[in-house]
Amino acid sequence: MPPPADIVKVAIEWPGAFPRLMEIDQKKPLSAIIKEVCEGWSLGNHENYALQNADSTNFYITEKNRNEIKNGSILRLTTSPAQTSQQLHERIQSSSMDAKLEALKDLANASRDITFAQEFINLDGISLLTQMVESGTERYQKLQKIMKPCFGDLLSFTLTAFVELMDHGIVSWDTFSVPFIKKIASYVNKSAMDTAVLQRSLAILESMVLNSQDLYQKVAQEITIGQLIPHLQGTEQDIQTYTIAVINALFLKAPEEKRQEMAHILAQKQLRNIILTNVIRSTKPINEEMAHQLYVHQVLTFNLLEDRMMTKMDPQDQAQRDIIFELRRIAFDVECEPNNSGSIEKRKSMYTRDYKKLGFINHVNPAIDFTQIPPGMLALDNMLYFAKHHQDAYVRIVLENSSREDKHECPFGRSSIELTKMLCEILKVGELPSENCRDFHPMFFTHDRAFEEFFCICIQLLNKTWKEMRATSEDFNKVMQVVREQIMRALTAKPNSLDQFKSRLQNLSYTEILKIRQSERMNQEDFQSRPILELREKIQPEIMELIKQQRLNRLCEGTCFRKISCRRRQDKFWYCRLSPNHKVLHYGDLEEHPQGEVPHDSLQDKLPVADIKAVVTGKDCPHMKEKGALKQNKEVLELAFSVLYDSDEYLNFIAPDKHEYCMWTDGLNALLGKEMTSDFTKTDLDTLLSMEMKLRLLDLENIQIPEAPPPIPKEPSNYDFVYDCN
Repeated sequence: MPPPADIVKVAIEWPGAFPRLMEIDQKKPLSAIIKEVCEGWSLGNHENYALQNADSTNFYITEKNRNEIKNGSILRLTTSPAQTSQQLHERIQSSSMDAKLEALKDLANASRDITFAQEFINLDGISLLTQMVESGTERYQKLQKIMKPCFGDLLSFTLTAFVELMDHGIVSWDTFSVPFIKKIASYVNKSAMDTAVLQRSLAILESMVLNSQDLYQKVAQEITIGQLIPHLQGTEQDIQTYTIAVINALFLKAPEEKRQEMAHILAQKQLRNIILTNVIRSTKPINEEMAHQLYVHQVLTFNLLEDRMMTKMDPQDQAQRDIIFELRRIAFDVECEPNNSGSIEKRKSMYTRDYKKLGFINHVNPAIDFTQIPPGMLALDNMLYFAKHHQDAYVRIVLENSSREDKHECPFGRSSIELTKMLCEILKVGELPSENCRDFHPMFFTHDRAFEEFFCICIQLLNKTWKEMRATSEDFNKVMQVVREQIMRALTAKPNSLDQFKSRLQNLSYTEILKIRQSERMNQEDFQSRPILELREKIQPEIMELIKQQRLNRLCEGTCFRKISCRRRQDKFWYCRLSPNHKVLHYGDLEEHPQGEVPHDSLQDKLPVADIKAVVTGKDCPHMKEKGALKQNKEVLELAFSVLYDSDEYLNFIAPDKHEYCMWTDGLNALLGKEMTSDFTKTDLDTLLSMEMKLRLLDLENIQIPEAPPPIPKEPSNYDFVYDCN
């Protein structure tokens, strides 16, 4: 007969004694269980003791998390959180350097547990740590030269404990004083500082800026871009990552009127070139967090264009109209005529003729073309940049189109406006950075005017594609669709420079796009005859079962999920995988990102599939309804899903990417006997159905298909027959 569901068999350790095996009744109060354990070892004052997981986390067992105890768990009897907090509170104030160092090390480890953190914070522990940072460390300044490693460790553990305690979100960031901020900033501003201290100081400054507008003002007064840049020129990628994160945070929280000023300072300090040289072109591979920070920096840089993108042209503004006059002057090599030269009607007629050649929709007053937002004045800025910095190409495009027959001319003005709008959509100008995205493009870090250069390459591509398509004005939207496809396909290759991007576009001519489309159509061809449709209907259940098995196998392999809160970069992970018999979900916390699969026995927690009531996604998830930045992030919303069990309990997920999101939601729905509805399922179904249909329709009469694949031939003695056709 199986044991009752409320009885859990565990082992409990106590220092200096043999572990005890005992059965815990989950219906009993936790205090009664602790009392029983203490009596077994003849320990009095049971209220001063608590149970703790005997694993790498050492988290306390509480009434809230006691249901996570599973059969076979190993627990440890230890001093209660309140007692431990009191002891550490006293130990970190020791006059002995060695004792203080050991106490701070223990505090840094214990602070990861929210139960301990709450007790330590209740003792005003964070204030004590801030006082130690502000003034306590000064007592050891004289010892720093002779005991530098010890001093660095002391400060490092102090700041680590502070970061871990603040990470729980119990205390508001607004409570910190200016002297504390100055002290943290001083560690960042020093040229030679312990790496661990510098890393944690940068992390604290980033969190301060992101979580408090008031602290942003104070941090901005203490830290300058010039003081941060030397940290990017080192070789430690973690330090470089935190440094870019602080710069991004300052940029993100800066008031609208100060962002352009800050961008100017970044340009003066050659930040872009430093990042390109020391990070992107470094010999070290770029890790995920660095890729995310580079993506954020790219987005924030392009978002500086939003103001111009959303500014309409004022047809009465003479300075703005002068830009259009300049475009005309450069294109047709004419000087502005004095007011008395010719009649007004003659000048108007001449201007109208030239504006028509320039490809504006409104030939009489082209300023009207720039009243559409987006792209607003940004389109005019791009046109002027192209005309001044790529004058030969600009003049050639305008003149060759003005000399064509009307029906085949490519309107430069209209094309530039629509292209600018398209590029803003592709680069998502004006949108906040995504929480999980790492999609940065190295080529945008190779030029100070990257967006304008990007436009210059693409407007020449548009003109080339227009000629290749022999397009007329009626084909304008078709041309724009082809150009968008060319740009998107070229960007997918992540070119390292603008020249590489240009070369990639050269290989994506209109003819090549047609070939790619034709190939994709053939791969997804859907015959509509009745016998073929009947065959599809017959095959489809088999294919769906195959997809279902693939999804379940993927769940059995498991996935590592990142824990995300208001401070994004925590480097805390948890892993979840389905048991081979598809009956239990195993999950548990991890110290670091795993290199491969995590074994079932190392995942402490279990959730029977039979207990799962439903799977919810997006804004219906409980962790998306909580207050905080994640709620506002569209990207995170699209990757969030939750498993509902035991009526009001949830297991919350945020998938690392769209692929994993689809795999898990499909797999969980398959386990519940529900339909798999993700985009990936539809794509896989179409691909596999098309492949199976073509195989079944092949004329294979009298052709024997081998059971085993043919052997791989030996490598040739040389490769002289290989030619580089490029």
